[in-house]
Formats: sequence, structure tokens, C-alpha cells
Amino acid sequence: MSTATATAPVEPFRPGLVARAIAVFSGATGLAIKMAMLAITNAVAVWAAVVLVDHSRWIGLAVLVLATAAIDFVYLFPRRWTLPLKFLVPGTVFLLAFQIVPIIYTIQVALSNYSTGHILTKPEAIKQIKINSLEVPPNGKQYEMSPARDQDGKLVLILRQDPGGQVYVGTKNGVTPLAKSDVKVDESGVPTAAKGYKLITGAELFTLDTELQALKVPTKGDAAIEAQGVRQAVELQPTLRYDAAKNQFVRIGDGTVFADNGRGSFASVSSPKDELEPGWKTLIGLANFKKLATNPLYRDPFLRVFVWTFVYATLTVFLSFSVGLFLAIALDKKGLRGQRLYRSVVVIPYAIPGFLALLVWAGLLNDEFGVVNHILGHVGIHVPWLFDANWARVSVIMVSVWLTTPYFFLVSMGALQSIPGELTEAARVDGGGGWAIFRRVTLPLLLVAVAPLMIASFAFNFNNFGNIYLLTGGGPCSGTSSIACSTDILITYTYKLAIASGKGSDYALASAVGIVIFFIVATISGIAFWRSKSLENLA
Repeated sequence: MSTATATAPVEPFRPGLVARAIAVFSGATGLAIKMAMLAITNAVAVWAAVVLVDHSRWIGLAVLVLATAAIDFVYLFPRRWTLPLKFLVPGTVFLLAFQIVPIIYTIQVALSNYSTGHILTKPEAIKQIKINSLEVPPNGKQYEMSPARDQDGKLVLILRQDPGGQVYVGTKNGVTPLAKSDVKVDESGVPTAAKGYKLITGAELFTLDTELQALKVPTKGDAAIEAQGVRQAVELQPTLRYDAAKNQFVRIGDGTVFADNGRGSFASVSSPKDELEPGWKTLIGLANFKKLATNPLYRDPFLRVFVWTFVYATLTVFLSFSVGLFLAIALDKKGLRGQRLYRSVVVIPYAIPGFLALLVWAGLLNDEFGVVNHILGHVGIHVPWLFDANWARVSVIMVSVWLTTPYFFLVSMGALQSIPGELTEAARVDGGGGWAIFRRVTLPLLLVAVAPLMIASFAFNFNNFGNIYLLTGGGPCSGTSSIACSTDILITYTYKLAIASGKGSDYALASAVGIVIFFIVATISGIAFWRSKSLENLA
């Protein structure tokens, strides 16, 4: 006797969303996308190769060609051993582009003199010094001028020294007299027409700034005629002479010699502090770090800012964690009415964009129009929140704690709920009070999870540019320093060095400070992580 076994119908296989997405980008579509991405990559490589060739960077060119060829081989000629590379290459490229290259560039800048006045290359600086040395000699000639184009379309200057004088055409090769019959002038002596040349008039005159500045009409010796606007020209004579053989400038008037000082400038041999401008960018080794360590103009502000930065980051983390933990314990009690509402209110600062909240607080704490002082004024209190050094520091810490507390509230809430209830119950049975249970059981177990986050928060606040710059701008400043002000932390101090230090921007010194900040944060964080290992024994 046989029995028939009933079987349930098998449902057809339905691939999930991820599987369908992968299928879309496979086959012909995937091949087309791959070829498009490789085409873009190779186009960028060609552009980079042109730039490298233009700057004669042959080693970089060789690395670029080999890397591009290797990427093309991995994706166009797949082999079993190249399969992992298909996934490693994109990550490696982004790692190099966004991590390794910026780090190397920052180190390179820190070891140079890259700053205002030291941005050009040496040949460019020499050329600019020659241009800057041009001055009007005691008997320099002045000309009425009209820009014009010759038959080849090149810019020339039609020049007339005085209303009744000779008319010349000035080119980059010199001046050539023109017959008076070939030239027409207006009542003021300005040439209005010249045979064989097309005078430039109208709106085109206002597009000639770059061309006019570049056109130097040589006369006698090193003198040259330069345009001064679009209707006047003057003969200029250099005050410096460059000796290419000796690599030095000589002041023509008194014979003072300016030699290469090895730090990117031509300095007077007799008075080294007298330097010609501009200089050029060059490597100077550890000079910026030495300046930071030995020069009181930089060392003293740096040390003062470092102390405040450490205090600011420490207090912000400690107070934020304390308030966040207190609120987490208070709102973790069962049966509390409106618990969800209270939790939502506490988290609100975390949901507001930080930069917007900081700008709002800057308005609220305004000394004259701020709402906070307006309310305090009803009881006769006026606080210079952002205009007094000490109160500004209090304001910065207060606002930073307001912004950071929700983070530690959420972290502490999760950590508290992960602590087994049996442990606190056992401690209570053994006679432990509320404070003793918290100090000996809850807090140690809580720190196992929260300590690494506190260290990360300390590192974040140590470099919290936005909280300082958007709220106080680093101020208020004292009369002795406009760079390192009362609430500046190291990162805002570095920013100010990079844009307004001494004669201008000092990117090299700012990069050196940035490197020092990295080692400070890395050292403090490393020590903190090492010390926090003792908490692991409690878990």
C-alpha cells in the first residue's frame, strides 16, 4: 500500500534589494561604468602629467605613469591574484589623497619659510625685485601716451614727450621715431591716430591692465618706459643691478651688496636685517620649531594659549560628562512621568547645528543687546560675557558644556542600562548606600564604556575651532597681542598665525604649530588610554 505525501508548493526565489542592485551594475552596465571611471581616472592622470612635465618633476611623473598603468591593468586584465586589488585600490587612493599627501605637505610647509613675501620661486622673486627697483630718475621723461596695435596685433605705445615734441612708437624692443605727418594729436598733445597702427579706444582700454603692466619699453642702459594708466607713461630707471654670476643684487646709488642669506631672501651683507622684497619659498629645516621654542614673541603666547586650551578642554569634558551623567541617572528612573519629554528636551542642543547655536549664543550674550543681560538687568546685574577676558572664558566653557552635555547624556544613558541590575542589588543587600553604590559599582563600570569616549571628546575639544571662533573670535584681545587673545585655543591661534602674523600670513609657522598640536594631543590621549586600561579589569 502506498501513500501519497502532500508537499507544499515551493515559492519562487525572489532576490533582495541588494542582490537586484548588484545585478543592475553587472554585465554590460557594469562594464560601461567601469570604462567611464577608468576614462576619468586616465584623463586626470594626463592632466597631472602635463603639470608635472611643466614643472620638470620627473620622479613624480614616473610614479604617476606606473600607478596609472597598474590601475588600468588591475581592472582591464583581471587575474586571480589581482582580485583583492580591485577593492584595495580605491581605498588606497583615497587614503593617499586625503591623509598621506596632506600630512606630507604639512610637514614640508613646516620645514620651509612659506609666508607672505616668501611665496614665489627664486627666479620669480629676482624678476619681481628688478621690477620693484624701477624708480623715476631725477630727470626722468614723461610722455603723453595712447595704446595701439601694430599690424601683427601686438600692443605698442604711441608716445609724445611734450605738446610740440617728437612722437615715438614704443615696443618691447625699444622706441622708434615716427614722422610728424603720420601722427595726429589732440589739443592736449595725446596721439589720436598713427599711420600703420590702430589706436585702442572705448571699452577695450579697460581690459589692458595686464598687458600694459607687462610691456616695458627699454631706453638707455637699464631704464625703461612704463605705462601709468592709459594716457600717461614715464621713464623708470632701476636702483638695483643683479649680478647673476655672483647671485647678488647691488644698489646702484651706494654700492650696497645684497646676497642670498640661505633663508629665502637677498639680505644686505653689512646689515643682515635689511632684506629685499619679495623673497622666495625654500626649505629652512627646523627653524620654525626653533622660533616657536626660543623666540619670546611666539613662545610666551604659545605657552599661555596651551595652558588655557588644556583647561578649556578638560573642564568642558568633565562638566559635560558630570551634567550628562546626572541627567541620565535622574531620567532613568522607572515610573517617572513625562520621561520621554524630558529626555527629548535634554537632547535638543544636540539636534541644532553647532555653528547656528554658537551664533545664536553670541547674540544672546551680547554686552549691549543680548537677551541674557537684558533679563539680568531687571535685578541690577550686568555681565560683560564676551568683552571681559575672564567672563569670556566662562562663556566659552558654558556654551561648550551646553552643546556637549546631550552627547554624554545619551552615552551615559546607554551605559547605565547595560550595567546588570544584580550588581547594584547585591551591593544594596550588603548594606551599601546610594553614594557608595554609585562610587564603587556604577561609576567604575560606567567608565569602562565611557572613558574612551571622554578621551575622544577631549581631543575634539582641544581642537574645537568652531566653538571659539564663532562665539568670541578668540577675543577679547589685550593691548600686547592681537594674535593670541584671551579665549584663543591652539587651533585658533594657529589659524591667526596663518592669516595675520607680523608682515602677513605665516603658513610655515602655522604648520609647525599644527604638528606640535598633533603630538600634544597624541601624547595626552595615549597616556589617558594607557591609564584607562586599569578599568578593563572591572568588566
